Amino acid sequence: MSTPNPDDETASPPTTSASGNDRPTAGRVRLVNAVFYGHHGVMQEEHKVGGRYEVDVGVDLDFEEAALHDDLTRTVNYEKVYEFVQTLVTENNFFLIEKLAYRIAHQVLDTYPSVEGVEVTVRKPNPPVGGPCDRAEATYYIDNS
Repeated sequence: MSTPNPDDETASPPTTSASGNDRPTAGRVRLVNAVFYGHHGVMQEEHKVGGRYEVDVGVDLDFEEAALHDDLTRTVNYEKVYEFVQTLVTENNFFLIEKLAYRIAHQVLDTYPSVEGVEVTVRKPNPPVGGPCDRAEATYYIDNS
């Protein structure tokens, strides 16, 4: 293990956390397996009949200030995230679950520009693939740093 060079201008400066520690802090707020009924898919029948969609949203951010002060305004409000995920899944019709994951991730960034990254997984149970298959899923990650 090498010792950091103090003259290296590319080295990132040490950060001090809100609690006074000289270490970077990070966290992840997650919604896991939020379930909705939507009308997405490339087959016409999927747009007519619809189906079940499961969504996971992971939001990377430093929530130390929120934790120290027990303050919702200093973190991501996952109830609001749930509400706009619900709207995107239930009030839109997309051909691809990839587009749904992309739109959800960008909505999180638009709503919370201070987040460091967002990971969204959209699952479609029992997809119409011509045989047994538990689910199809698409995961999209965007780094905001």
